[in-house]
Amino acid sequence: MQPLNFPKYSFRIKSSENRLHIFDVIRKKFVLLQPEEWVRQHTIHFLLETKKYPKSLINVEKQLVVNQLKKRYDIVVFKPNGNIQILVECKAPDVKIAQTTFDQIAQYNYLLKSNYLMVTNGIDHFYCETDIEKEKYRFLKEIPDFSR
Repeated sequence: MQPLNFPKYSFRIKSSENRLHIFDVIRKKFVLLQPEEWVRQHTIHFLLETKKYPKSLINVEKQLVVNQLKKRYDIVVFKPNGNIQILVECKAPDVKIAQTTFDQIAQYNYLLKSNYLMVTNGIDHFYCETDIEKEKYRFLKEIPDFSR
């Protein structure tokens, strides 16, 4: 897999049936190592190791219904009170982040009402703070570290 624009993290990778799998510390299982999963796993470790969010507050690939369609978000980080702090959309490194990516995460956030958004393809990262009431977001240089 190609190097990404994240700090170096260590991963558990195994080969099974001539396919690589990577261990997801949140889902507690090995998952098929595809380009988007490579980005997702780096993002999880970024949230855990760099931003210091506890594992217990992170949720990965859960279903939600948007306009009567079943969708899956990549990563959600909860606040200790159960509200959503960060909604993350991951794309494969060869996928250019465009307005459609922001439209997608904005649709998800209409339901989830996260304080912050992160969009990444592993190379480029975009961070936003949301204003739910005004339905606007403001770009940031970083998302906040965990604090109680």
